[in-house]
Amino acid sequence: MIRRALIVSLALAGCAPVHARQAPASLPPALPAADLPPLFAAEVEDARSFVDAMMERGVVVPVPRDPGGGYTHEQHKRNYKAIYLGGQLYRVTGQQAYADYVRDLLLAYAELYPTLGDHPARANQNPGRLFWQVLNDAVWLVHSVQGYGDIRDTLSEADRQLIDDQVFRRAAQFLSVDSQATFDRIHNHATWAAAGVGMTGYLLGDDDLVERALMGSDKSGTTGFLRQTELLFSPDGYYTEGPYYQRYALMPFMVFADVIAKHDPDRHIFQWRDGILLKALQTTIQLTYDGYFFPFNDALRDKSLNTDELYHGVAIAYAETEDSGLLDIARSQGRTILTDDGLKLARDLAAGKARPFPFRSLLLSDGPEGDQGAVAILRHGEGDGHMALVAKNTSQGMGHGHFDKLSWQLYDNGHEIVRDYGAARFLNIVAKEGGRYLPENESWAKQTIAHNALVINGESHFGGDQKLADLHAPQQLYYDAGADLQISTATIDSAYPEHGVTMTRSLALLDVAGLDAPVVIDLLNASGNGSLTYDLPLHYTGQIMETGFPVSRNLAERPVLGEANGYQHIWVDGTATPTADNAFMTWILGGRFYTYRFVPQDSLSVILGESGANDPHFNLRREPMIIQRKSGGTAASFVSVLESHGLYDGAAEETVGSRSQIASLRHETRDGYDFVIVETTSGTRTALALSYDRDPTKTHNAKIDGTDVRWTGFAARIALDGEND
Repeated sequence: MIRRALIVSLALAGCAPVHARQAPASLPPALPAADLPPLFAAEVEDARSFVDAMMERGVVVPVPRDPGGGYTHEQHKRNYKAIYLGGQLYRVTGQQAYADYVRDLLLAYAELYPTLGDHPARANQNPGRLFWQVLNDAVWLVHSVQGYGDIRDTLSEADRQLIDDQVFRRAAQFLSVDSQATFDRIHNHATWAAAGVGMTGYLLGDDDLVERALMGSDKSGTTGFLRQTELLFSPDGYYTEGPYYQRYALMPFMVFADVIAKHDPDRHIFQWRDGILLKALQTTIQLTYDGYFFPFNDALRDKSLNTDELYHGVAIAYAETEDSGLLDIARSQGRTILTDDGLKLARDLAAGKARPFPFRSLLLSDGPEGDQGAVAILRHGEGDGHMALVAKNTSQGMGHGHFDKLSWQLYDNGHEIVRDYGAARFLNIVAKEGGRYLPENESWAKQTIAHNALVINGESHFGGDQKLADLHAPQQLYYDAGADLQISTATIDSAYPEHGVTMTRSLALLDVAGLDAPVVIDLLNASGNGSLTYDLPLHYTGQIMETGFPVSRNLAERPVLGEANGYQHIWVDGTATPTADNAFMTWILGGRFYTYRFVPQDSLSVILGESGANDPHFNLRREPMIIQRKSGGTAASFVSVLESHGLYDGAAEETVGSRSQIASLRHETRDGYDFVIVETTSGTRTALALSYDRDPTKTHNAKIDGTDVRWTGFAARIALDGEND
């Protein structure tokens, strides 16, 4: 018999009976263990381990008290997981003890829930009942209603009525009526709420709840689940808040869609908006390197494809599409879900149907109509150590967005070489403000200087005004992923309206004759009104091996770079004034060397810095950066090349190719064209030519180093030594 250790006790009045239609069972009861494929069987054992331990401790449903990471917060999370998995275990094993445990947990919630008001640890978020913010209550409902659906038909009429009315109807009422402002947002919090309310409606046979979830609280369709699929995703399946929140929002989108498809197949939910949810699942996977999400915006860097959201998403999408590449993702995850979708995936994986997932170069538009910028992903090679350049030319991303127009990142050899900070937050750690976003998220992580993006006069894009930023986005001018040149070009003229600044940035993977791997070319042109200071940071990962330029080091005491807009968080390690002959720096990471070489324009200085200044509570990571500063003038051109080279094996005491193989980097302009010329130590010369003409058929002519060159279209790779004649 299951021990009940209830924290609260409350007599409840009776309610009218509910005549509910049941959701289709996730699995036939009591599947023989021998029929379970290995992945699914392992999932059953993991679920048993968790739920059995919970059952041993008894039913513990505490009065809510703590913020994220605190005891009551974590206990209610454990409880919804136990309800969810306990219901599934009952369906899989047929063991009544699991159904009884889920019943007893929910009866305890039926006593507690009617007594609750706003959570005592509420902060600046909309408060929940069981948790400090309403989002977590929605997550509780999405999980719990699934477990309840698996055991509901085992209950007595009295218990079923009590749980229906005092737990699930109350939770749905709280989310959709009492928290209407959140419920009707176009935001991931509203997606979770709509999913929980809609799934409750389907389970209880309540069409009003279903329509409220699908069409918004007033059922007009201007908000609600369907409208969220239209406004939160671009036509390519990119989620406006970025990959981290795309991962998080994907679970309610996919799980609720799966329920809709089973109950209302005529809605064709997975074909809705040209199959947007299945596109979004594929796009979510593409927005990763070595399994980890690109840390755009308010991202926690340790999030990967190994998350509950993606276990659900991959299984549901595979059941819909039978895309063998998704089996490859499931194999790398080593996890699935205890539903019919998870069983199908596990069986097909065991049958050897998996094929490698096609990670590739692609352009992902942003905005509901695909006209609010884009993410450009340029990949070279295959496997875990391939190279990937990511150009973030997207819209702001609402409240979780950062002020980082035309920023970029680079991955290589299994590491993040040019990095993005992500969020300043320690999720669910009580000591760090209860796991909330920290003050440094605003003062550092969101600021432009914390990204690989151009800063004017020490001010962040849009003056750090999110509402203004939401009104503007870059324009993606060009994208191509050819065999020897992959390139993205974007522009924006609204980030600094008071200075009239236009920024245009081209980022490319260019094959250079004589080098083993493509190099990254970064060409950023900017112009504005009056005399301006242009700062271009590069946030890198690794240990400096050498600088070509002499550095004036601050060894005894490090000054702080500035007073506001993120500059107050930068220690200045040293400064320099490079020349054309010595404008490079080499660092090492993961046994590979990286040399960053740039063209020193007039009035250029270099700042070597590190994050972490003015951080009294140790909330920031210490990470290095190099900043090119152009002081004065109305225009600036930043031209650089990043080269990977060599090998270092400390165990074998072996070093190969530690010095750059690039002898020089030049930038020339004429007749509106830009040329970036890379010369190697072996004497080869390769140029990137940019016409900025979007007519793909137009031919362009110019002379470089006395050589006549010709190309067609926006951009081209030109071998100046005749290689491609």
